[in-house]
Formats: sequence, structure tokens, C-alpha cells
Amino acid sequence: MRFIKLLLISVIILGVVIFGLSLAFPSTAVVERTGVIRAPVDTVYAHISNLKAWDAWNPWTRPDTTATLVYSDPPSGPGAWYSWDGKLNSGKVTVLDSDPAKGIHYLLDIKSVRPVNGGIELKPTPDGKATAIFWHMEIKLGMLPWWKLRGFVADRVYGPAMNDGLTKLSRICEGK
Repeated sequence: MRFIKLLLISVIILGVVIFGLSLAFPSTAVVERTGVIRAPVDTVYAHISNLKAWDAWNPWTRPDTTATLVYSDPPSGPGAWYSWDGKLNSGKVTVLDSDPAKGIHYLLDIKSVRPVNGGIELKPTPDGKATAIFWHMEIKLGMLPWWKLRGFVADRVYGPAMNDGLTKLSRICEGK
């Protein structure tokens, strides 16, 4: 009986210590990728502002070929959205802000995952022949230790897919 009591107290103390340590971890994970696309801002904006065009470059639309996609009408501008429902997952992307000179900001809401605020910002290069692109996602992790630990691997999990998406977007915009 004494062993069980000691074990129970040890588990409780360990849980409190883990939770206490997790308070030092950030409750938000940010994943960012940048690049330069050799095309004018309006060309790049046309591909990021129209959600129907995302299928050609968005790295997360291809893994689930069974997904049913539904788009708002119109598929671009503030309030535009698309949703998907497939075997792997379901969710919705909603455009929060859209500006041809700056880019877009969106909310990504995936079933059983916390909502993600994202944005794709555009800036013309000094000569106007290319576009600097900045894609970022901000993931609210919450207060639970196991969610906060995901923040340490967020860049390794989402970063390569974002690089892939920027590469595909670059090829499309540059006509390659």
C-alpha cells in the first residue's frame, strides 16, 4: 500500500513539474518561408488571391485525392473560402484580408487541429520585374504541454511543404 501511495504522489509531482516547465514554452508557433518570384506582383497576386488557383501550387491539396472541394462564389477577396472533406481530413480556408499591393491573410481551420492564421505577403523588387514573397503561418498551441511540444517541430513539419508550395507557385508565375 505504501508503494502505491508513493507511486501516485510521484506521478502527481511529475505531472505538476511537466506542466510548470511547459509554461516556459511559447504558446504560439510561427513558420515562415520567403522567396523571390521572377514575375510582377499582379501575376503572383492572381494566383494567391483566387482560391481555385491554389490547387495548382498549394502543397496540402494533393495528398488527399478523395477530397471534395467546395468554393465560395466569388472565390477571391475578403470573405472568400474553400472547404474540403476527404478521407485524410476536412477543413476550411477563409480569406480575411486581400490587397493586390500587399497580398492576403487567411484563417485555416482543420478538423481536430487548432485554427491557423496565415498570410502571403507580396512586395515588388526595386526594378518591378520580380516579387518578394513572404508566407507565414501562426499556430496557437494552447496551454497543454503536449500541444506546446508540437511547436518545437512545427518548422520541420510545415516548412518543407511551404518551400514546395513556393517553388510550384514560382514555376507557375514564371511560366516554366
